[in-house]
Amino acid sequence: MRIGILSDIHGNLPALESVLKKIDELRLDRLHCLGDIVGYGSFPNECVELVRSRCTIVVKGNHDSGMTGETSIDDFNNLGQQAIKWTRKQILPEHFEFLKSLPMMATDGSVTYVHSSPAEPDQWTYIFSIRSAEEAFSAFTTDLCFIGHTHVPVIIGEDMSINAYTPPRDKSGNLQRRFLINVGSIGQPRDGNPEAAFGVLDTETLAYELVRVVYDVEKAAAAITKAGLPTALAKRLYQGV
Repeated sequence: MRIGILSDIHGNLPALESVLKKIDELRLDRLHCLGDIVGYGSFPNECVELVRSRCTIVVKGNHDSGMTGETSIDDFNNLGQQAIKWTRKQILPEHFEFLKSLPMMATDGSVTYVHSSPAEPDQWTYIFSIRSAEEAFSAFTTDLCFIGHTHVPVIIGEDMSINAYTPPRDKSGNLQRRFLINVGSIGQPRDGNPEAAFGVLDTETLAYELVRVVYDVEKAAAAITKAGLPTALAKRLYQGV
């Protein structure tokens, strides 16, 4: 089975629609979402509706949790706070309840899914350091753990090796060790590449691929500005930061 793994959509409907079109072209069997469906972008309801209808596993992100009031708004920077306040006024009741009902983590076979770190996932830890990565590995037992949150795609081995896109294998084709895999962001990439990012996993071979998709950044940015959200949220989309 080939699974598409989405994360950090952040209300960016043009990006999500382009990714879903690519997913349909790839004929993937199933989709999973690592959270942060809302926040920053101007299409929260449309994005939640698509995720609800297309994704089998969905876990909660910090912006989803902040929007529902489960995570304090004080935990966000100024841009995040403004976007959350705006989203609360726009979100439909059924979508609010859906986001509130999401689990923090999910496990399916040999794969764990979580938005930030599997170690205390409700603390929304950014895995940027060796210490945070080591803590994450101690909190899951599956072969792979997929994460988002940083908006930067990366593959981290249990030996703290860093790989760009593909987990290393031995001569027999087996994974050399367990991995944390960050699939990047659909709606607000921060690795200097403005193209939407998502992951594709073959559950039989555990082969993994990062996919980038060009989308209409101008449309997404114009919608943010029109909605009265901070212009900085629109400008960063062009640069992928």
